[in-house]
Amino acid sequence: MQPLIIGGGLAGAATSIDLARAGLNPCLIERNPDPHDKICGEFLSGEAVAALTGLGVDARALGAVPIARVELWAGHRQAAAALPFPALSLSRRVLDACLMAKSASLVAEFHSGVAANQISGGSVRTSGGDIAASAILLATGKHDLRGAPRPAGPDQIGFKQYFRAPALHRQLAGTVRVVFFDGGYAGLQPVEGGRLNLCLLADGPLYRDLGSWPALLAHLFTQPGLAALADGEALLAKPLAISRVPYGHLARPAGDGLWRLGDQAAVIPSFCGDGMGIALESGRLAARMFAAGASADQYQAALLARTRRPVRLAMTALRLAETRLGRLAALAGLAAIPGALALLARMTRVADPNAEPVTLAPAA
Repeated sequence: MQPLIIGGGLAGAATSIDLARAGLNPCLIERNPDPHDKICGEFLSGEAVAALTGLGVDARALGAVPIARVELWAGHRQAAAALPFPALSLSRRVLDACLMAKSASLVAEFHSGVAANQISGGSVRTSGGDIAASAILLATGKHDLRGAPRPAGPDQIGFKQYFRAPALHRQLAGTVRVVFFDGGYAGLQPVEGGRLNLCLLADGPLYRDLGSWPALLAHLFTQPGLAALADGEALLAKPLAISRVPYGHLARPAGDGLWRLGDQAAVIPSFCGDGMGIALESGRLAARMFAAGASADQYQAALLARTRRPVRLAMTALRLAETRLGRLAALAGLAAIPGALALLARMTRVADPNAEPVTLAPAA
């Protein structure tokens, strides 16, 4: 039997590539036959860039946009800082296609368009039949699988839409902007192809009160940090959406033999921009520890030791940002203390202590 990886996103692909390199002949299944857009801020932190480099992927060669600066907005108040690490912005459709192709060329078995439906012991029931495995590595992202549920998330809805807004795109060159408002927050940043990625989280009551996506969008355009987007052109026929994501979730050793990766292991608030980093780091850590003969519980404990502090710190920041007074006080403090925002950005990273630092060469 082979190790079975469920999910071919960032975490699953990273695991499969490193396990295959170690000669462990993994089997990878992915329910979607083709790469597609996903609800994701698409921010690649320095740690994420380092992980991709280790996997043999050059994000810049794929068209990734350099990100060197972060802005936080709450109404008209704002704080800004240079990022303390090299960062990039790249759409998941492009990045996932590259990683999937690399995985497919290395793994012993790759089943595209096959959905996992249920885990039972050491076997997985899929749309293509039951698969028995020597180990099950769960990398299904924000989607839970029967037999391995996470706690339910709060009444919140995540949305994503791409926009074309040339003037705002030029204004935001090299910048990720996070806008907090009553009932949620939104991230806006340039991605390849001259587009802007708007990814946001809104409280369920706010959305139901407004009644529709166009109404929510109009509400967002009243925010100073997003007002210029009103002149932009929406590029997706309709926004991507997901609800009840369990932000703050941290998987602990469960004694069930499952290796939980990415969002199945740790869900950090999106405004921190480390979700992609966690996915890649968890996948590479799982592959190293599996190859070394560690158990699932030993891996889960090691990953928890890395993720606990940044996720809890990010959740504390999120709770502070949920009140108007908290947002204004936090931004006033970040603006007044040199280096505070950059320090906060660094403290919410999940770093590999053995990774070499990455320096990004200037774009050609």
